[in-house]
Amino acid sequence: MSNMAGSSTSELRTPIFNGENYEFWSIRMKTILKSHGLWVLVENGLSDLDLKKEKEEAVDTEKSMVVQTLMKDARALGLIQSAVSDQLFPRIVNEETSKGAWDILKLEFRGDKQAFTSLNVGRKNLDPSLNVGRKNLENGIASADQISQKNWKSNDGNKMACKHCDRFHYGKCWYEGKPKCHGCGKPGHMIRDCYGHKNVQRVNYANQEEDCGTLFYVCNAATDVKVNHSWYIDSGCSNHMTGDEGLLVNIQRNLSSKVKMGTGEVVPVAGKGILVIKTKLGKKHIHEVMLVPGLEENLLSVGQMMEHGYHLVFGGNEVSVYDNQSLENLIVKVQMTNNRCFPLTMMPASELVLKASVTHCLQTWHKRLGHLNERSIKLLENQGMVHGLPHLEQKSVVCDGCMLGKQHRDSFPLESTWRASNPLELVHTDICGPMKTESLSGNRYFLLFTDDFTRMSWVYFIRNKSSALECFRKFKAMTELQSGYKIKGLRSDRGGEFLSGEFNKFCEESGIQRQLTMAYSPQQNGVAERKNRTVVEMAKSMLHEKGVPYEFWAEAVNTAVYLLNRCPTKALNKITPFEAYTGRKPGIAHLKIFGSPCHVLIPSALRHKFEENSHKCIFVGYGLCEKGYRLFDPNTRKIILSRDVQFDENGLWKWENTNEEEMVVPLPTENQSCEPSQSLDTSLQMNEEVTLRAEPSQSLDTQTQIVEDTTLQDEGIGESSHFFDHTPKKWRSVSEIMAKCNVCIVEPENYEDAAQDESWRKAMEVELEMIEKNDTWELVERPFAKPVIGVKWVYKTKLNLDGTVQKNKARLVAKGYSQKPDVKSAFLNGVLKEEVYVEQPQGFVKKDEETKVYKLHKALYGLKQAPRAWYDEIDAYFNKADFKKSPSEATLYVKAEGSDVLIVSLYVDDIVYTGSSSQMIEEFRRDMMEHYEMTDLGVLHHFLGMGVIQSKQRIFLHQKKYGQKLVEKFGLKDCKIVATPLAMNEKLSKNDGSEAADEGEYRQIVGSLLYLTATRPDIMFAASLLARFMHNPTKKHMGTAKRVLRYIQGTIDFGIVFEKGKETTLIGYCDSDWAGSEDDMRSTSGYVFTMGSGVFSWASIKQNTVALSTAEAEYISAAEATSQAKWLRFVLEDFGEEQIEGTQIMCDNTSAIAMAKNPVFHQKSRHINRKFHFIREAIQAKEIELVYCRTEEQIADILTKALPKDRFAYLRELLGVKSAKGLEGNVGV
Repeated sequence: MSNMAGSSTSELRTPIFNGENYEFWSIRMKTILKSHGLWVLVENGLSDLDLKKEKEEAVDTEKSMVVQTLMKDARALGLIQSAVSDQLFPRIVNEETSKGAWDILKLEFRGDKQAFTSLNVGRKNLDPSLNVGRKNLENGIASADQISQKNWKSNDGNKMACKHCDRFHYGKCWYEGKPKCHGCGKPGHMIRDCYGHKNVQRVNYANQEEDCGTLFYVCNAATDVKVNHSWYIDSGCSNHMTGDEGLLVNIQRNLSSKVKMGTGEVVPVAGKGILVIKTKLGKKHIHEVMLVPGLEENLLSVGQMMEHGYHLVFGGNEVSVYDNQSLENLIVKVQMTNNRCFPLTMMPASELVLKASVTHCLQTWHKRLGHLNERSIKLLENQGMVHGLPHLEQKSVVCDGCMLGKQHRDSFPLESTWRASNPLELVHTDICGPMKTESLSGNRYFLLFTDDFTRMSWVYFIRNKSSALECFRKFKAMTELQSGYKIKGLRSDRGGEFLSGEFNKFCEESGIQRQLTMAYSPQQNGVAERKNRTVVEMAKSMLHEKGVPYEFWAEAVNTAVYLLNRCPTKALNKITPFEAYTGRKPGIAHLKIFGSPCHVLIPSALRHKFEENSHKCIFVGYGLCEKGYRLFDPNTRKIILSRDVQFDENGLWKWENTNEEEMVVPLPTENQSCEPSQSLDTSLQMNEEVTLRAEPSQSLDTQTQIVEDTTLQDEGIGESSHFFDHTPKKWRSVSEIMAKCNVCIVEPENYEDAAQDESWRKAMEVELEMIEKNDTWELVERPFAKPVIGVKWVYKTKLNLDGTVQKNKARLVAKGYSQKPDVKSAFLNGVLKEEVYVEQPQGFVKKDEETKVYKLHKALYGLKQAPRAWYDEIDAYFNKADFKKSPSEATLYVKAEGSDVLIVSLYVDDIVYTGSSSQMIEEFRRDMMEHYEMTDLGVLHHFLGMGVIQSKQRIFLHQKKYGQKLVEKFGLKDCKIVATPLAMNEKLSKNDGSEAADEGEYRQIVGSLLYLTATRPDIMFAASLLARFMHNPTKKHMGTAKRVLRYIQGTIDFGIVFEKGKETTLIGYCDSDWAGSEDDMRSTSGYVFTMGSGVFSWASIKQNTVALSTAEAEYISAAEATSQAKWLRFVLEDFGEEQIEGTQIMCDNTSAIAMAKNPVFHQKSRHINRKFHFIREAIQAKEIELVYCRTEEQIADILTKALPKDRFAYLRELLGVKSAKGLEGNVGV
């Protein structure tokens, strides 16, 4: 088969048959014919009955069936005719049935294949060790064509072969009068057009090379001395083969075949090429010669030579090779040797040995692999230790980067040392530094851990040596969990960071054996010292190669460790450390040269149509938890992650305005201590502006891990916040500094960790003092008939809104529950009615009374009875203190003394109180602190995640910190902002045709947005709309949710403003969007309530019924607003702010207002659910008054639909949602 062509009568593409590979062609044609239901006709043909009915008259039904059968046969014949080449079409041109055409092709071309197959099978089944009859067999074997002719005659003895083409066919021969090739002996073409002497041009298609399967051959052991140019003619060899790559040209290496040797060993085929030899008739090309590494002899396949047109005749202890079937053109005669082999000496045409394939330069991969030595690179290639490494042409070139970064003294002789037999049995470690130049994150040292058994390495970057223990704890937890082994030994030098009492105690508790070097003997820690040296040299070479500033030394070191884990080492046998540790062979096709300029794609969602599609960055490493590249953006001086990158590995980035300093690394010599010198200079001095911009948005120095198979995620690349930072360049805001400091806050996970810190020990002691003071329990003997509940410590660091630490709190809770209150031991005041026993707390077990337990008199945190007991206790106290509980809000208590009032709101054990009398407030505070040991947090600044800013003019509520965490969590910190949360006129539906999105991530976004609506009513409609698609969300829904996050990023400091001095008159607004839901055509209701400034109650709800008109939708919306208004009136009455007049609810639909005021049922209202008609009762009782307002002034419109930018901003202003920067009085958040 030579090519493929489309069929005009079939949807499938029919293969074109040109006389070769009939078996493959027939199989594919059978499949195509079966798919059309035509194969039965082709195989069985038309019956005589069908032909007879065609000629004679028949009933209509039978005649119709015959016509359909004939049409199917004609269609099958058409498919066969369109599937043969123009040269073969004359052979079936006279056939009128599909079976006749198929049988002609089958008879002519399949017989030849069967004869050839039987010849090969007969040859291969012979035992090479049998000599009896071998000579007679060789004399009796003729050429394949002669046997084929005999086979044809046996099939049809009465029919003679055509004199023009030597084949059997019907009709006039197409080859009559055509020339005959002197190369292959076939008619129809000249020798210059012969396919046997040319490379067949194929379609440009990836993975074009077919899998040849397993190749078998038999080779007798040769006793003669091997000659480089000797080729053995072998009938048991299925392909030409050689082990000498230098004899072949145009080698193709994309084969996946294997060869089975005579010994039974299976060897992979390294490639396939062309052998060019000199003959008396000129140069000859022997195609498809397999390159088999390790093959000592060169083999010529008899079968393959016959396929290419050569004819071989065995007899008389020799074999004669002819150019064609006429046996007139003798090429060579080969005599049989003493060992019954036929060696043929062929001299290659050396002047033609030019490789046309694309070569890969060794120097390029030398740089990609971090200037790895050539021996290791060739070892990676020859041993197949990695995927994606091509064949490399070796050239002797001196690398300037290696000379500048690696040149050193010759090594000392190595002595045999003990090696670990399991992973983590012995770990080598050492600290390298201090570096003269700080890294981008301000680090000066790196700490390296190396496993002795696998030679896998991990690197951590630290600012001070005292952080070594913290890094070792992280390393121990990570590696032991990943590998399933325990660290048994740790070898290090005698540096102070490794000899501290805390480090020694941790190793003793973990059962880790310490191995310390002797003074002035760094060779005893040779693995770590040599690994440090290798890492530093590779990092320096990569930095020098591309002229990268030294402030990127940490990125270079991190990349060096990443590469060394994927490179060979003398300590392992033909595997890399990565494979030894993980059991998986690493891939390196993704590697690029460190420091290369590159273009990073900007996602379409983050750019306008006419903006640039990419921007330039510098490649500085590989992602650890993502399948992507680490790239440095010189404009923002931030590290970004991306997979859509185009590299310029030959380019250099022009580093400007950067003062470079040398990276001096102290390497101990044989006469020096392994402790690094402390006399190195301080960090790189830069101007103030550059120093400020050098602060990255994330940690730039990360430890090397082996997590590489996680789903790749692209980082958002876009503009920074559109707000202008008025902070002077020489200073930073307190919130920014505190945000960075909070990164270091680590809460203990268990008692063992907490007991090592004095502040946490003190917090636990305070908790036990409170328990004893409140008479919460007593120590008793362990009961046998009662269950005993376990207890545990829970630790929580309380932060202020600006990120500063408020205090450390330790709570003793019952196991299975974890509560973190803000008021001292509130639940401990609730008296229990049941008999409950708990264990003694860890770390505070009474001496000589270890078997006893505590019997609880009062509730303890974590008990199911605790909340109920606490509420009973606090309710009893408020009643005793003359507080009145609100019947409309269970957690609201009010105390009135004359014209003064004190209001208290309770949330679990957090208490918020306010009042009109400072004396009443002070008395309440003092009484609560005496009763319950309450901690006074002062003026309210934050509550339940909301920030509260109070001034003389206003109160400002916001959730800026939560919004920032939300945007950062979903990777949109540097996204392009939008002016509105929803696009105008964009409708969402359950089945929008897009792909399914991550349901878990979508629910997290929507849930977070709903919580954010506590102070952001401007996103209420968007959040409630997205909440309708929590089940099976699509990519379109996810895109809309992230658009809301982009809006939040642009309005991060917005909140609700409540101005002081306004009248306490309740006013409401209600609106609806008729049939706004695309899925069920239901309407959306929205309402807001205000008392003169910012709104304090709002909702956006999809109605439960389908409204038949806009008036009905507005009527239902007004009824829902009325229900909320009545409840608000009750609560205000409890405050002492009773609404004398009816509450006005603004509605922009006159029909709905008329329906509410007219108690008569008519056509527009009689079908409405009766529960909505209670609005009429409220109007008659003068509790509610529906008032018409213009649509332009309808504030609730923002809660029912997506709006254009200008109207959205106008209504947002009316809601009271404003930016803190635009308020008078310098309100900062």
